[in-house]
Amino acid sequence: MPDRTFTLQEAQSLLPVLESLLRTAIDGKKLIEAVDAEFQELAHRVFLAGGLLVNIVQVARRKAEREKTIQRVKDAMAEIDAIGVQVKDLDIGLLDFPCMVDGRTVLLCWKLGEKEITHWHGETEGFAGRKPIDERIARAKKTN
Repeated sequence: MPDRTFTLQEAQSLLPVLESLLRTAIDGKKLIEAVDAEFQELAHRVFLAGGLLVNIVQVARRKAEREKTIQRVKDAMAEIDAIGVQVKDLDIGLLDFPCMVDGRTVLLCWKLGEKEITHWHGETEGFAGRKPIDERIARAKKTN
């Protein structure tokens, strides 16, 4: 059983905050990947040339920017986790909210770009098993 469960209304009310945190994490991940690609390209050029003069100040700045961004991403992910929401896929911005329905845990499923939470799935079904929210899910009450 998850530490925290949400009603549909509670989960819905958290979307603005979660969307902001998720965008911070996604943007940070993209920046980290871009810096990593730059460093990989630089290393490749140095290797092919048998050595190069490298602008150490610029490389150090990018490395520091990468490190700060890693911390920003970790902080955003930790905040989402502390709220009790599960990040299922950072690349597409997929979040799950545990919800108790008829004595069992289901996951309210939201993807970045969706205006509201409109789907759910069982704990083992994942995104592919998403089903539209029905009355039973919509009226689920808080249990903890």
